[in-house]
Amino acid sequence: MRVAISVTGVVQGVGFRPFVHQLAPRFGLAGFVGNDVHGVFIEAEGPEARVEAFVEALRDQAPPLAVVDRVETREIPPDGDVGFRIVASPAGGAADTLISADSATCDDCLRELRDPGDRRFRYPFVNCTNCGPRFTIVKGVPYDRPLTTMAAFGMCAECKQEYEDPADRRFHAQPVCCPACGPALRFEPGGGEPIPATVEALRAGQVVAIKGIGGYHLAVGARHQEAARRLRQRKHREDKPFAVMVADLRQARELAEVDDAAERALTGRRRPIVLLPKKADLADAVAPGNRRIGLMLPYTPLHHLLLESTGPIVLTSANVSDEPIVYLDEDLGRLEDIADAFLVHDRPIHVRTDDSVVRIVRQEPQLQRRSRGYAPEPVTLRRPAKQHLLGCGAELKNTFCLAKGRHAFVSHHIGDLENYETLKAFTEGIEHFKHLFDVDPVLVAHDLHPEYLSTKYALEQDVELLGVQHHHAHIAACLADNGEDGPVLGVAFDGTGFGPDGTIWGGEFLLADLAGYQRLSHLRPVAMPGGVMAIKQPWRMAASYVDELGRPAREDVVKLKRSGINSPLTSSAGRLFDAAAALLGVRDSITYEGQAAIELEQLADPAEKSAYRARVDDVVHGEDLIAALLDDTGTRAKRAARFHNGVADAIVRTCDRFRDHSTTVALSGGVFQNVLLLDRTVENLEHAGFRVLTHRTVPTNDGGISFGQVAVASRTSPEGRRRESR
Repeated sequence: MRVAISVTGVVQGVGFRPFVHQLAPRFGLAGFVGNDVHGVFIEAEGPEARVEAFVEALRDQAPPLAVVDRVETREIPPDGDVGFRIVASPAGGAADTLISADSATCDDCLRELRDPGDRRFRYPFVNCTNCGPRFTIVKGVPYDRPLTTMAAFGMCAECKQEYEDPADRRFHAQPVCCPACGPALRFEPGGGEPIPATVEALRAGQVVAIKGIGGYHLAVGARHQEAARRLRQRKHREDKPFAVMVADLRQARELAEVDDAAERALTGRRRPIVLLPKKADLADAVAPGNRRIGLMLPYTPLHHLLLESTGPIVLTSANVSDEPIVYLDEDLGRLEDIADAFLVHDRPIHVRTDDSVVRIVRQEPQLQRRSRGYAPEPVTLRRPAKQHLLGCGAELKNTFCLAKGRHAFVSHHIGDLENYETLKAFTEGIEHFKHLFDVDPVLVAHDLHPEYLSTKYALEQDVELLGVQHHHAHIAACLADNGEDGPVLGVAFDGTGFGPDGTIWGGEFLLADLAGYQRLSHLRPVAMPGGVMAIKQPWRMAASYVDELGRPAREDVVKLKRSGINSPLTSSAGRLFDAAAALLGVRDSITYEGQAAIELEQLADPAEKSAYRARVDDVVHGEDLIAALLDDTGTRAKRAARFHNGVADAIVRTCDRFRDHSTTVALSGGVFQNVLLLDRTVENLEHAGFRVLTHRTVPTNDGGISFGQVAVASRTSPEGRRRESR
């Protein structure tokens, strides 16, 4: 019996061909295996029972980095093959394969890195089929060395022997290299041995730009107060916490509370930054006034070599504030006023990719930024898209999403679309994904806000368009993330979203499915005195809410508010949290998005269970929570907690009013990054008999909007495509 087998999924760049090459002889089969633009193709010949067992093993025993979507077989005539071989990839055809994300260095490679007798001893680019760069070096498919940034590095005889040896761990590992033939480090200025020179510079308090797997990072010693302060000043990053890399779990546990869920996130192949409760302080400037710290473990051999000698280091994206991470060597001039020294190498990065960020919520990682280690592996659509789609995402925390069939390719983190450099990263990223996954969108979904650069990009495309309301996209993302269609009661709480009524939404209760929504209720709108300035200066929202209560408030703000000039109405939950933070003396002005709410959550006493109570009728009266906060004589920590509990209580009572519509609630929007609020809300909803959906594989913040737009577009009827989703 002979069968032709097609295997699709993440099966290139993960050692699938060598796995098949070693598996087939175990079953006594002849034939061949190769890569093509669809995935992996196989022909296998032998006794029927053995062929069937082999096909079963392809899925059950796949390599650790592989994700097998489908295994399809068809019987073909036997041809008397002898032996089993890997064949060359055929040229041409429409790309339909998946690319693995970059993966942390595996244990086998780490043993080589630390073995003085190994030829790759202390070589900072050691990798194999089970680890190393993938997405950031891939230029095209099929995933073969000529289509990666390793193409310029010819393999030496020893590497080539490993590459061609079916018994070797590096059999057909495309980035295979060694000190004799692979990339090399250099330290600037002054030269010298790169690793020791970098360690010395960090110990001396210098800011060092380090070329990583997806771009440059800026590093300083995390215990060096003056260096951390200097980095903040040069990077124009006043308060936002820095991420810290530590050598191992022991160091992580010295600095933060690391439970089992956090350990799994820290040590897994994706190696994100994990936000954890802080136990011990580093330099004050690392995470000023913050009870949490973002920790990550080394994920490249270079990081392992550095962390052996440095102690904990700050490792933050190498950019000027609001610009994307620098990843091209020719752009290092942008860092000359920030970095004192540079640790660089000559392996090009094809796609810039920031570190991913997660928090642990209810013993599971909640993505706050989905990037390195996750992208470009697709999110599965429950029902396949019938045509090629593009979701352009939002303005802040932008991602884009391309979709065809069951695969939604949510991009790496692009950032805030507020300047030319970030917009360029957005447009170039879309073109790269279109090429990589052979997607030619015929329908482009976008936000309703006419001034978003992502919306303007969409409107320039000569295709059918679909405007998707921001909060509908949030709930659709949560639905699709859980493999559901709805309808559900959708609670979308965030800072800003353009409403079809011309006001700024952000505290929304929707009856929603993937095709549409109905606005059931919302936070009672209040004015934003000064417009955008009310976001940057939370005291303005405090004055607005206090005036709503008929109590004395700052006169100039009240006058502006009542004039209606540059004081748009908003139902935003983010602005309600800003007002509470300002009134508790947490933050009058902010230096990064969401800062006031983040610090309010940290102030709150998690042991406090009592709650303020807001009226719930046609709207939710957020001003009642502010009145209760003002009248409370308890500690600031207890008042902050009672406010959080009051918001959760108002959510549950509002959902209860609409229980006849659905007993499933989907929670989405950036406000639900607040773990205290999310925990209280989920707990109370479940106690009230609701089934609750939260995000799993895409962020609850605006980083998930593009996925929600695609989910809506995939379910929208052709006659409805030119209208807005409302």
